[in-house]
Amino acid sequence: MEESSTNYFLIIGGVLFVMLNVAAGLIWLERRMLALWQDRYGPNRAGPFGLFIVLADTLKLFFKEDWIPPFADKAVFVIAPAIVVVTVLLGFVVIPFAPGIMVADLNIGVLFFLAMSSMGAYSIILGGWASNNKYALLGAMRGAAQMISYEVFMGLALMGTVLLAGSFNLKDIVEAQRGLWFVVPQFIGFVIFFIAGVAETHRLPFDIPEAESELIAGFHSEYSGMKFGMFFIGEYLGITLISCMVVALYFGGWLGPAFLPPLAWFALKVFVFLSLFILLRASLPRPRYDQLMEYGWKILLPLTLLNLLVTAGIVLWMNE
Repeated sequence: MEESSTNYFLIIGGVLFVMLNVAAGLIWLERRMLALWQDRYGPNRAGPFGLFIVLADTLKLFFKEDWIPPFADKAVFVIAPAIVVVTVLLGFVVIPFAPGIMVADLNIGVLFFLAMSSMGAYSIILGGWASNNKYALLGAMRGAAQMISYEVFMGLALMGTVLLAGSFNLKDIVEAQRGLWFVVPQFIGFVIFFIAGVAETHRLPFDIPEAESELIAGFHSEYSGMKFGMFFIGEYLGITLISCMVVALYFGGWLGPAFLPPLAWFALKVFVFLSLFILLRASLPRPRYDQLMEYGWKILLPLTLLNLLVTAGIVLWMNE
């Protein structure tokens, strides 16, 4: 009993340590990859290959003046950045990284993930409202509408995999892909889920809540120091979580040829999708806000419903 509880706490500590370090490492990875794709140098002065840029950025955030505007709602202003980090970290609880490496084997893992990703909207809306700044409030309203809208398409898109696996448990969904990864029968669902994931994390090209050319920095315009850093880390943790979910739902999770351990396969697949997130930033322009919402409700919603209807019909036919 004591040994199992020790292993449990080791898994929790390991997941926290790895994910927070991955989020920090993505600062360096993103800058290096953007430089590579745009044919320029990128960070190459602070340490070998510019690796110490992460340390430099972290120290800057710790020692930068942490200013709270006198016109802000102080209590809400302080708590808002913490919400996004906590909710995203809670989302990792149900991710099956490898056989036996999972914080909580919940039979409602998919629903838990959707609940935690929805809670992230509170961070944006509260941060923008508490700032008492019109640009921050506009960014918060944009962000809330975008996240709540695309949450609908994300939830409907992944229902196809739930139908095929017959379970909301993410470990069961991974095991159900031993014969065929779900990206093949659920390719439309995968594309919609990934697009919704980009919008959920408000990454480029869907960074409309923080559009610098229109809203200065959107919902975090008044934030500085470690409070701004928490929004920053929350964003990188968010894209890591979406990448983990894509791998678990559509690309067989830890499954792969035996020459690599299961955890290595999972990490390799996640790295591919993290790189894709960065490539989107390097290559696509930002759409207008009305185009983003129209794209979701007029194109993605009918496609997700059609995908769900066809999948349900095929599953029903096969079970007869």
